[in-house]
Amino acid sequence: MPAKRLPLPVRSRMNLTEAAYGRLRQLNETWGLSNNYLLTVLLERLDDYADKARLEAAFRDFIAEYGTPGGET
Repeated sequence: MPAKRLPLPVRSRMNLTEAAYGRLRQLNETWGLSNNYLLTVLLERLDDYADKARLEAAFRDFIAEYGTPGGET
């Protein structure tokens, strides 16, 4: 029985740091999924594997270092 295909409509263009893209490539080598599928799994299942407090701390630290796209901190 052939595998089901998950339709992924094009939402927008994304830019990634070299480190983030490198992690995607590593995941691709491990799981054999495209970057789009990998990001879909990571984001749709975020609550399954990410500790909420640690995720919030990661976002706060990132914003403290780089700000937000609108320049707000």
